[in-house]
Amino acid sequence: AVAMLWHHWCNGACLAWLGINIFLFTYYFLFFDRDERYFYTRAILGSALAWARASAKCLNFNSMLILLPVCRNLLSFLRGTCSCCRRTLRKQLDHNLTFHKLVAYALALLTAVHTIAHLFNLERYNRSQQATDGSLPAVLSKLHLQGSNKWLNPIHSNQTVSTVEYVAFTTIPGLTGVIITLALILMVTSSTEFIRRNYFEVFWYTHHLFLIYFAGLVIHGIAGLVRGQTEESLKEVHPHQCAQYLTQKDKDRHCSHSCCKDPEFGSIPAEVGWTGAGLGADPHPSPQVVMHPARVLELQMQKKGFRMEVGQYIFVNCPAISLLEWHPFTLTSAPEEDFFSIHIRAAGDWTERLIDTFQKQTLEMPKIEVDGPFGTASEDVFQYEVAMLVGAGIGVTPFASILKSLWYKFQQGDQTLKTKKIYFYWLCRDTGAFAWFNDLLASLEQKMAESGKADFLTYRLFLTGWNTSIANNVALRFDTAVDTVTGLRHKTIFGRPMWNSEFTAVAAAHPRSVVGVFLCGPGALAKSLQKSCHQHSSLDPRKVKFYFNKENF
Repeated sequence: AVAMLWHHWCNGACLAWLGINIFLFTYYFLFFDRDERYFYTRAILGSALAWARASAKCLNFNSMLILLPVCRNLLSFLRGTCSCCRRTLRKQLDHNLTFHKLVAYALALLTAVHTIAHLFNLERYNRSQQATDGSLPAVLSKLHLQGSNKWLNPIHSNQTVSTVEYVAFTTIPGLTGVIITLALILMVTSSTEFIRRNYFEVFWYTHHLFLIYFAGLVIHGIAGLVRGQTEESLKEVHPHQCAQYLTQKDKDRHCSHSCCKDPEFGSIPAEVGWTGAGLGADPHPSPQVVMHPARVLELQMQKKGFRMEVGQYIFVNCPAISLLEWHPFTLTSAPEEDFFSIHIRAAGDWTERLIDTFQKQTLEMPKIEVDGPFGTASEDVFQYEVAMLVGAGIGVTPFASILKSLWYKFQQGDQTLKTKKIYFYWLCRDTGAFAWFNDLLASLEQKMAESGKADFLTYRLFLTGWNTSIANNVALRFDTAVDTVTGLRHKTIFGRPMWNSEFTAVAAAHPRSVVGVFLCGPGALAKSLQKSCHQHSSLDPRKVKFYFNKENF
């Protein structure tokens, strides 16, 4: 059947899919077969580790693809977008079910490889746990007796129980693996032509097991039974120098060399934790936690292989609060800094609980998991000669990253900076919200004045909510050199911006420029700014043009 499918649909897309699968399998096979972090894991499992992990990566890739060919709305959309393409290209969409079947056969094959490899792994785990010969696998299997974070072999009992059944039905990976495999077997076997033609209901209902399949796939690796050596442990007790000493420690009671410490291990899935601010669950110095006025929490995490651009955002999860909730937050740090940070305002149950958790000042900080970074429209801000940045409340965060990066560019004398003028507008309901951003604006004011570019940044702060006490205080100190509310040179404006006047002034100041308008704020403000961009853009291509960009998560 696979040969017939291949003959029927062997074209560029098919070859690309096959090439990606071969690349993924080869890359991860070599990675787990040679990476030093899995030296001790390979000492127990041998090459079965690489076979299991490489097939798992390909399984994830093909599981991502399996539903796309049967998404009818997606296919309709693609047909519409391909209406101007060559007929041969559009015809490839007619082979969607063929591709769906091809991916399904690949899933069945990879599942068999993955399952067989793990059966070998379980046998070797069990054999190493039972061993008493003092060999390296035997010693590694007893490390759980030295500490909770030191175990490498998930089988901790010396009793000769039925290991396969025990792991399959008492652990999350084992139980979900059995469920996923059964669901896949039922879906594949009920898809044969005989059953589809004669017992269509059987085919139809068993195919809805894909919901169970994907649910099991999501949580299959959550327990992390297959482990590797942590980065910090790798630096302290490298296996190439220290593996031989593990088997001699019982004989050498007065150990004095650098390899006396036992290796420590962590799960394969990468995460950002409060014991480690970079990727991986390894111990690192604690990150910075800063509380700002107006219940704004700032989290600063170290970069470890984390690359970012201005205006990007990440998804954040706190397992102590919820395992399933992931929330997007814009990065407020600059790419030039050696850490990445986010600012979180109390706005809902999840953020309230997160802020309360960090305010408790417990000895053990909660773990934070990070997914990203992801690109946004704000990345293009330095592609415009003139930029208008509009932030509402906590929506100022992407522009914090931009303005910080701008400060570093001035510090470093960056001559490649294309942007010549930035207008920054910040709308806030209360005075407390201004506090955490004041220092950055003050530093920018000073640096640009020293560089002779005091006119580079024009900012306007709008306070949209106030009481008579604030108004009277401002009126009494109206003639002071700095603003009463913020302490900055520019005065805070009470009320909302008159966007027609603002756009008219920018158009008059830059009559032949392309102006990028960037917003992070509510939809109503977006409509107003988008309307102003259209109204004040000239039809003459040689004159001013406003291009609207909005942050979307």
